[in-house]
Amino acid sequence: MISVVVASENPVKINAVALGFERMFPGEAFRFRGMVVPSGVSDQPMTDQAARLGAVTRASNAQQAVPQADYWVGIEGGCAVLEGEMVAFAWIVVLSNAQRGSARTAQFRLPKEVQALVEGGMELGAADDSVFGRTNSKQNSGAVGLLTADVVTRTTLYEQAVVLALIPFKNMDRYPA
Repeated sequence: MISVVVASENPVKINAVALGFERMFPGEAFRFRGMVVPSGVSDQPMTDQAARLGAVTRASNAQQAVPQADYWVGIEGGCAVLEGEMVAFAWIVVLSNAQRGSARTAQFRLPKEVQALVEGGMELGAADDSVFGRTNSKQNSGAVGLLTADVVTRTTLYEQAVVLALIPFKNMDRYPA
């Protein structure tokens, strides 16, 4: 059984990782485990670089905590302001002892009410809950699900990036470590 440690206990992130691995490696048997590790960045990263660093740090910290696993995955959501409008996205980093892969989700624009709360220091999930009258939306469909009426959910947004981060693992001959 292939052991995958996800550097989060958020069921959305664990599920997205499981779906991505199962799509890329059908027929393999996986065991997914979530754990909390520090990201080394703020609770709400506000740049692309900070979100990527958070994902790298989470994956590395999970690798140090559970060195006997086969894969370690870090996911870090982020926001950035582009031309006055805030966008949201996430970085996925996958590590093994032999390889590393990473990918970023698509980004989407946030409403001005959410932007104002995040710029005021609130984490995106809390801002979404406040604006949309929800509870714990980050462990459900997330901002993208709220804004698309679940046409795209946080799970499906992350799943595609997990698949893309696994490209080097699927094509080891083309991606020497």
